[in-house]
Amino acid sequence: MSELEKYLFPSGTIPEIYKSTPIEKLVRYHNERLPFDFYDKAEIIIATCMDNRVNIRIPEKFAYVIRNGGACIKYSNFHISYAIAVGKIKYFCLIGHTDCGMVKLKERKQIYINGIIENAGWNYKDAEDFFERNISIFEIGNEVLSVSNEVKRLIKEFPLLTVCPMLYRVEDNLLYFIKEQEI
Repeated sequence: MSELEKYLFPSGTIPEIYKSTPIEKLVRYHNERLPFDFYDKAEIIIATCMDNRVNIRIPEKFAYVIRNGGACIKYSNFHISYAIAVGKIKYFCLIGHTDCGMVKLKERKQIYINGIIENAGWNYKDAEDFFERNISIFEIGNEVLSVSNEVKRLIKEFPLLTVCPMLYRVEDNLLYFIKEQEI
């Protein structure tokens, strides 16, 4: 068992709190390839990473979806509150993923600088300064801890919202519930 897996429920396990909710539907649509129902309006907010390996299988109009590097949504509160207020959303899934590029970002500093110079035409000093100004905002310690901390923040910010921490394993393309009590 990997260090990360000790924080995850086994595949196929739906914690009692999420049964008969859009969160259970999300997992069944994605992991079990449940046939899609038809939706007139969204039932859930899903926030995940912009990584192109993360591809959540959901029906059309089922969810509001926010995608940012590292599933970093600390600057998305207005968007979230809009979906809650106007869309009447009561459920939220924050989905981190394994092998995230925002973990150990400092180790990729030179790759980042070289890439932004080569692919965007920046000069070295501007690229390095930009990286240094932003690393503390966007680097995450590890995938599970980052999701857990953000879920705790969301619960304080939106106390009536059911907020679920999850992890997408790029190794098997499945969603897993994070064991909140162990974090």
